[in-house]
Amino acid sequence: MEKHDGRDAGQAQTGDLKDPWYDALASGWGELDGTGAPAPVVPPRAAPDRSASAADIYLEVQHSAAFQEVRGRYRRFVVPAVAVFFTWYVAYVVTATTAPGLMARPVTGSVNVAMLAGLGQFLTTFLLTWAYARHARLRRDRPALDLRWAVFEQRREQGQRREQERARGSER
Repeated sequence: MEKHDGRDAGQAQTGDLKDPWYDALASGWGELDGTGAPAPVVPPRAAPDRSASAADIYLEVQHSAAFQEVRGRYRRFVVPAVAVFFTWYVAYVVTATTAPGLMARPVTGSVNVAMLAGLGQFLTTFLLTWAYARHARLRRDRPALDLRWAVFEQRREQGQRREQERARGSER
């Protein structure tokens, strides 16, 4: 297998544009630039070119039907889930403060209604977390990854066009 700089030739390094998980917006935060000074949070803008900028690509994706569908799926799960959980939590707190007799009613042995409701809060928290993770895995992760790959491909093509323009400019 061909090696280059101590790694496999086809293997992407973190921070390499071949790595689709590289987040360009997070690079430079708290890192040092080549001179030892803190790297700027927002990288300096390159000279404007005729091709679409990264911001244009992201805006195009944001307005796409696929992105809107992913956001809609997220909202259709999160908004009702938060409403139900918040209502359940407020009902528990209000009942505990306004009806202490009801909450003190024994259920079995030393276990009372308040203890069961409190444990129910923990149980619903774990259930909601599980349901959210399952929903994300089954309904949003694949389309979101497809969108990320589409953006990655657009940015890669944009970089190739820039390189071709630079090569043409250096030939003159």
